[in-house]
Amino acid sequence: MTNRLASATSPYLLQHAENPVDWWEWGDDAFAEARRRDVPILLSVGYAACHWCHVMAHESFEDEQVAAVMNRHFVNVKVDREERPDVDAVYMDATTALTGQGGWPMTCLLDSDGAPFFAGTYFPREHFLRLLGAIAQAWQQDRDEVRAAGQRVVEALTRGALPSGAGGELPGPAELDAAVGVLAGQFDADNGGFGTAPKFPPSMVLEFLLRRRGNERAAAMAGRTFEAMARGGMYDQLGGGFARYSVDAGWVVPHFEKMLYDNALLLRAYLHWWRVADQPLAERIARETAEFLLRDLRTPDGGFASALDADTDGVEGLTYAWTPAQLAEVLGPAGGAVAAELFGVTESGTFEHGSSTLQLRHDPADAAQWDDLRARLLAARSRRPQPARDDKVVTAWNGLAIAALAEAGVLLGEPRYLEAAGACAQLLLDTHLVDGRLRRTSRDGAAGSAAGVLEDYGNLADGLLVLHQASGQARWLAAAGELLDTALDHFADGEGGFYDTADDAEALVRRPKDPTDNAAPSGASALTTSLVAYAALTGSSRHRAAAEDALRGVAGFAVRQPRFFGWALAAAAALADGPVQVAVVGEAGDGPLTAAAWRHRPAGAVVVSGAPDTPGIPLLADRPLVGGRPAAYVCRGMVCDLPVGEVADLRRQLTPS
Repeated sequence: MTNRLASATSPYLLQHAENPVDWWEWGDDAFAEARRRDVPILLSVGYAACHWCHVMAHESFEDEQVAAVMNRHFVNVKVDREERPDVDAVYMDATTALTGQGGWPMTCLLDSDGAPFFAGTYFPREHFLRLLGAIAQAWQQDRDEVRAAGQRVVEALTRGALPSGAGGELPGPAELDAAVGVLAGQFDADNGGFGTAPKFPPSMVLEFLLRRRGNERAAAMAGRTFEAMARGGMYDQLGGGFARYSVDAGWVVPHFEKMLYDNALLLRAYLHWWRVADQPLAERIARETAEFLLRDLRTPDGGFASALDADTDGVEGLTYAWTPAQLAEVLGPAGGAVAAELFGVTESGTFEHGSSTLQLRHDPADAAQWDDLRARLLAARSRRPQPARDDKVVTAWNGLAIAALAEAGVLLGEPRYLEAAGACAQLLLDTHLVDGRLRRTSRDGAAGSAAGVLEDYGNLADGLLVLHQASGQARWLAAAGELLDTALDHFADGEGGFYDTADDAEALVRRPKDPTDNAAPSGASALTTSLVAYAALTGSSRHRAAAEDALRGVAGFAVRQPRFFGWALAAAAALADGPVQVAVVGEAGDGPLTAAAWRHRPAGAVVVSGAPDTPGIPLLADRPLVGGRPAAYVCRGMVCDLPVGEVADLRRQLTPS
C-alpha cells in the first residue's frame, strides 16, 4: 500500500512511497493538518544517495511499530534536501545549533508554525522510539514551554545570521596572499587537502589557489592535493569520477556516493590545473571525469542526474571494492598480482570484509597493459549489481556541469563535450525556466514545482557564460544576463549581499542567507562569480558594482576563513587582475589564436572569438582585423594592449614575466 509520496517527482521521496508511515510532502496542507490534529510536525530530510538515510529508513520508517507511533503522535513530513535546499538550510542551521553537528538524515520536531524545538540526525530504532514517546509526552504535558523553546531557536538563528554589507574594501593582492597563508596553516602536507578526516574535495579553494599566479605556496598546496585525490580511493580508478568524500585523511576509503556537483567542479578544477601546470595526470583525470558524466549521469533528455547511490543492494561499496582473488579471477594470477600491487589491493583489505578500494600507488610502467587491465576490470565490474541513480535534474548542479563540459570541449578538443553542454543548457532554458523564473528540478522532462534558489541562478548563469565563450553564440550571453537581472531584482538584501530565496518565495521561519561555500559554491558566491564574468564580457558597470558590493560584504570573513569562501576569493582574484578579457576577431573557435587564448589565459579571464562586430557580443565590437588578418586583443578592465596576430605574441601578453 502506498502513501502520499507515490505522486512525488523526487526519487528520494519515491523511495519512501511504500512506507507504513503516513508521510506528507512539505507544504501548507501538512501544517494545516498539524493544526487540525493539534500535534507537532516530524520533519525528516535526506536524499536518495545517502547511506545513513537508507539505514534509518530500513530500521524505522519501514517498521510497522515505529510507523504506528509516528502516525499517532505526529504529522510526518519527508523532504528531499536537493529539491528543497531552502527548507534543508533553515532546519540544518537549527540542528547544528541544537546539537553541535549536522548531517543527513536530519530529524526535526516543529510546532505547527514551523519553529523547531528538537533536532538530530540519525537515530537507531530503539533510540528513535524512546525519543518519539518523550516528545509526544512533552507536547501533551508542557506544550507552552515546548513552543517557547522553538521560538527561542528561531530568534537565536536570526540573530546569528552572518551579516553582510558593502562597507568593506575589496580584497587586493596582499589580502589574497594572506588568505593563502591561512590555508597553509590548515594544509595537510602529508596527504594533501585541509584539516583531518573526513576529507572532502576542496574544489573551490583549489580554484582560488590556482589563481594566485606566482605564489609558490598556493601552487604547491594545489598540486599536492590534486595528485593525492587523483591517486586515492576517492577517485574511481576504473570508471572515472569522484566519490563524495574520503572517510580517512589519506583519501583511501571513499563514501561511495557520486554527486554531480563534485564531479562538475572537479572536472573544471583539473582542467585548470592542467592549464597551469601542464600535468598529464590532470588531463587524464579531466577526460575520464567528463566521460563519466556523459556515460553514467546523462539523462535521456540531455540533462545530468544528481547522483549515484552510496549503496548497492543495501551494501556500501559492493560495486567498487575488490579482493586479490577477484582481481585474479578476471585477469589471471599474473595479471591479478600486477593489478593488486598497482592498486594497493591486499589480503587484509583497506575497506570492509577484507576488500580494498582501488588506489593508484604508482604510475604504470606499460601504458598498453594499464589500458587493458582497466578495461577488463571495468567490464567485469559492470556485470556486478550497480548502484541506483537519482535521475532528477537539479538546475544549479547542471549549471556547473555545463560550465565544466563547455570548457573541457574547447581545451581538450572534444566537440562531444561542448555539444552535451549546449543540449543541457537548452533543456534547462526550455524546461526549468517557467514564466521567466527558474524551477529547482525536473525529472523525465517535466519541471518540478519547487522554485529555484540563488545557487540555481548563479550556477546556471555561469554555465551559460562559459558556453557563450566556448561556442561563440550570443544567445547564451543574453540568457545569462536575464537570469542575473532576475537574481538582482529578487534576491538582493539591500546591503550588498543576497538571500538564498527570492522575495516572493514561500515564507519559512527564517529567510535563509548563507554566503559560505560548502560542498558546492554558495548561492552568493556563485552569483558573484557570474556577475564578474558577465561584467567582463559586456562592460556592464551595474553587474560589476553588484559583484564588488557582494565581495566587500564578505571580504573580512573570506580572508580569515578562506576554506569557506574559496569561490568568492576566486572571484576577487579575477577582479584584482582586471579581469582579463581576450577578444579574438576574424577567427573561428578552433583557430590557433583562440586555442592559445584558452590554453594560456589567466584563471578567471574571459575569452570570445568571432567576426568583428558580431551582433550581441560586446567584446567583438569596434575591434577590427589587423592587416586583413585575425587578431587578438588582450584587455584588463576594458583597457587593451596592442592587438597581435601571432600565437607567440599572444602568449607573451597572457603570461607576462
